[in-house]
Amino acid sequence: MDSDQRHMVRALELARRGAGRTSPNPMVGAVIVVDDEVIAEGWHESCGAPHAEARALERAGNAARGATLYCTLEPCCHRTPDKRTPPCTEKIIEAGVSRVVFAVYDPNPHVAGLGEQALKQAGIPVTYGILRDEASLLNEPFFAWIQRSVPYVHLKIAATLDGRIASRDGSSHWISCEQSRVDVHRMRSEYDAVMVGAGTVISDDPSLTVRHVEGRNPIRVVVDSGLRAVPGSCLASDGAAAVYVLCTREAEVRRGGEPAGTNVELVTCPTDASGHIDLFPALQELGRRGITSILVEGGRGLATALIRGRLVDRLSVYTNPSLMGAGVEWLGDIGVEGAENRPHLQCVSMRTVGEDLLVTGLIDPARTYGSLRAPGEGRAFDRIAGVLCLQD
Repeated sequence: MDSDQRHMVRALELARRGAGRTSPNPMVGAVIVVDDEVIAEGWHESCGAPHAEARALERAGNAARGATLYCTLEPCCHRTPDKRTPPCTEKIIEAGVSRVVFAVYDPNPHVAGLGEQALKQAGIPVTYGILRDEASLLNEPFFAWIQRSVPYVHLKIAATLDGRIASRDGSSHWISCEQSRVDVHRMRSEYDAVMVGAGTVISDDPSLTVRHVEGRNPIRVVVDSGLRAVPGSCLASDGAAAVYVLCTREAEVRRGGEPAGTNVELVTCPTDASGHIDLFPALQELGRRGITSILVEGGRGLATALIRGRLVDRLSVYTNPSLMGAGVEWLGDIGVEGAENRPHLQCVSMRTVGEDLLVTGLIDPARTYGSLRAPGEGRAFDRIAGVLCLQD
């Protein structure tokens, strides 16, 4: 690992400190180096707080003159009415930085190469692409959201070796091991919202909060077209976080204005030909409400509808080495005719989590990454120094 890679690994570590706090902004880390020695660091700590580059430059002071700045994302260069911070490129130029190294372009149309251009026009050499794939994985939900204005959808499944998420009597506690449950709670803390279907609420009465790790609770979203699940559930009474219930107009009218629960808001959505919630406009509405990323945790009907509708970005399956035999399968008919037409995950990675095997990948990299290249073409992933890195 050369010095550029080493300093970028540190910048990625710093960026991860903002996980779950920066939405709708990306996670970004920055390191300022003189003679291969780090003199200042920074990261984007929360939405509205100074950007990573600005924080690092503030800490470096006059020592930044002639230094090299490493950052995980192309420095911003724009001023828009809704932007809370000044352009980082201006601060970099004013500080007298002599070189900038960044990992991946910012697909925000207000930046998208213009930040690099501004630095070069000021006479600052720029190096791009150091640990690009790792930096892309770090901000995958942001890259998807900023290019299409529809929330990034990560479908998480916990299943037995024979693909069951519940037994014949409907019980499902616990399919995955304890380490996997901790892993999922960490993911919950990093997403804007967690989503389940009405059947999951009826059978499990989940709280969908963060308990096994430190972090904030996400917004809870329930697809409950007929309002048959949420009233009377734990979600309706715990007050731990906001609850959005996606329902039909008819169900809302039947309720007659009666509150569905504490912090519960009914979100009326159009239906499809079968009378179920039309999930694409439902996702658009959640996006308009500021939700940029969603972790979907079940159940079978919702998972099937999302995959069949091509609305899933990333699929993660925790497989426990156990057998259920008869029981509830996690996926139904997704319209595949012929084995040769089955969808294949791409950019796949695998790792063990306790006794479980986690397989994760993208269903359609072009949908998720848009103008950017998806990471990990034909390579496997591993965690190095707390950062998701690629293996050669």
